[in-house]
Amino acid sequence: MTAIEGVEAWEVLDSRGDPTVRVRVETADGTGTFTVPAGASTGAHEAVERRDGGDRYGGRGVRGAVAAVREELAPVVTGRRVTDQRGIDEALVDRDGTDDLSRLGANAVLGVSGAVAHAAAAATDRPLYESLAPASGPGAIPLPMVNILSGGLHAAADLPIQDVLVVPVGAATYPEALETAWEVRHATGARLGTDDHPPPVADEGGFVPPVADATAAFDLVVEGIRDAGYVPGDEVAIAVDVAATHFHDSDADRYALGGETVDREAMIDRVSGWVEAYPVRSIEDPLAEDDWRGWERLAGRVGDRVQLLGDDLLATNADRLDRAVDADAANAVLIKPNQAGTITRTRRVLERARAAGLAPVVSARSGETCDATIADLAVALDAGQLKVGSLARSERLAKYNRLLGIDRAYDGDFAAAAALAPRR
Repeated sequence: MTAIEGVEAWEVLDSRGDPTVRVRVETADGTGTFTVPAGASTGAHEAVERRDGGDRYGGRGVRGAVAAVREELAPVVTGRRVTDQRGIDEALVDRDGTDDLSRLGANAVLGVSGAVAHAAAAATDRPLYESLAPASGPGAIPLPMVNILSGGLHAAADLPIQDVLVVPVGAATYPEALETAWEVRHATGARLGTDDHPPPVADEGGFVPPVADATAAFDLVVEGIRDAGYVPGDEVAIAVDVAATHFHDSDADRYALGGETVDREAMIDRVSGWVEAYPVRSIEDPLAEDDWRGWERLAGRVGDRVQLLGDDLLATNADRLDRAVDADAANAVLIKPNQAGTITRTRRVLERARAAGLAPVVSARSGETCDATIADLAVALDAGQLKVGSLARSERLAKYNRLLGIDRAYDGDFAAAAALAPRR
């Protein structure tokens, strides 16, 4: 038995320059390190990260979470078998004592959980995507969903929707998919700026467009697809992250979109219109995170044609996923480990989604690091899709490059367009 001999944690900076938690777990047969990401567009139902408050780093310091790792969580895992991921994660959650991990902080708990996963892979001398895989082995290299334009909380822009992305559905291999996305991004960027005056980029590397209307953003991307020599819809599809909760007024139950406010039915009509007019294959968070009735109605309108992807709605939470399955409110789920709080919880939601016929999409956060764990996770658990940002900024490219390495070393399939919902 390879036992955990030590746990260390310290404060580092993420891609926005904000503090986050890094944890190292040590065994006699190897060590594992994991760095926790953070979101800007966070939902109300996510596991709760711990911030220090006060004046330091504008209140965003994580010394308290680091102390929680050292003082409360390290004693829980030290001496345990490093390959017992499930048992360790359950013990971490028990020590916190809250369902949302708000006492010690999800950033503390996930830091230890992720580092244990890496230490287990090192101790068994296997790559992480093999160590995390079920007995049947790893799955396919995921289809990338690549950010092209950004607005919302990810950019200082007038565009209310958060991201417009491309999905290279015509690619036969993962390297081909990346090349296709690069060509479309380059062509779209050429419409927005020049080599001497490139367009600004947002948190996830997407261009910040000078438009305030979603349809104008779609037009730009469609033109970029054509400029790159591809057929919109057939070879390259569009995905959109609406992030509607963040422009929804819960008191008035209305959405502030494109200079006007609209009610639920008008928002459903607007989203349905995008599906009719553009090669949109995936729509994330088109309605507010607790508007279950609206999600059900929209699913009835477009759920048989597009991937209706729940992020804030589902928050990588097993109970909310079960509710969505019962209500037929979504056909895909975004998977973010720091929403769940442990590797085991993340795995449980992903596997439950697949069993229920929902398409899983493993996702990064806007406040990322060069930690590439989620790339391995997506392959290990055969998620089929990965959404980590644009082809820019090292914290994004680390995930794409990790998949290039896995693709070279691992004789697996490429998920391709078949990974996209609707599946049922």
